[in-house]
Amino acid sequence: MASVSNTSIDTAEPEEQASSGPRHVAIIMDGNGRWAQARGRPRLFGHHAGARRVREIVECCPQYGVKYLTIFAFSTENWKRTQVEISGLMSLFRRYISKEMKALALRNVRVRFIGDRLRLDAKLVQLMDELEHETEANEGIHLTIALNYGGRDEVARATKRLAQDVASGQLSPEDVNEETLPRYLDTHVLPDPDLVIRTSGEARISNFLLWQSAYAEYEFTDTLWPDFTSEEMGRLCRKFGSRERRFGAVST
Repeated sequence: MASVSNTSIDTAEPEEQASSGPRHVAIIMDGNGRWAQARGRPRLFGHHAGARRVREIVECCPQYGVKYLTIFAFSTENWKRTQVEISGLMSLFRRYISKEMKALALRNVRVRFIGDRLRLDAKLVQLMDELEHETEANEGIHLTIALNYGGRDEVARATKRLAQDVASGQLSPEDVNEETLPRYLDTHVLPDPDLVIRTSGEARISNFLLWQSAYAEYEFTDTLWPDFTSEEMGRLCRKFGSRERRFGAVST
């Protein structure tokens, strides 16, 4: 596998964001199934409602100063669900990309996918590649969709690529440090998230952006994802702006 280039990561210094809103928000979109079951509908009904909610949240990002939005669509652990639900989700992903491709391009949204594509079907991967290509020149909101993604899996894959570069002599073991590994992660062209939101009342991170979220702020809301509005997004972004982020230092 080819080595990862030392692409500069678009990050802001901690001082620039200490009293401002989050520039990069990552969301664990949880609660679709429970939302549907509460209405006496199948779980996939909730996933479709959740997919529609994504558009509203993407569109509201400029209003709150959010430049980067990363959403957790399907984890490496989600393959444990029933085959009916998995097949339905894969169909939903294909339909979503096909339906939203032109709209995302017109709204100046840059779309990227992170995660291991090897297990995904060829048609879905083709659509993912096409959407990335169609939006690669856009400079508005950077939307990253985590699909067949797991934080531990990402680090393992990155470590394997790093080890291959060491073995081939492209990288010296002495040069490996905490600034080296991020260049091999799926997110190597993105800044780390400032704020991670999880909906549905669950208070765990579920293997999402483990390395990148080392200094992120977290918000856990009881709202189920299909009910998560732009207004709540704004409230959480404003709340973030009131926090003091010291990055291991002390208040002065």
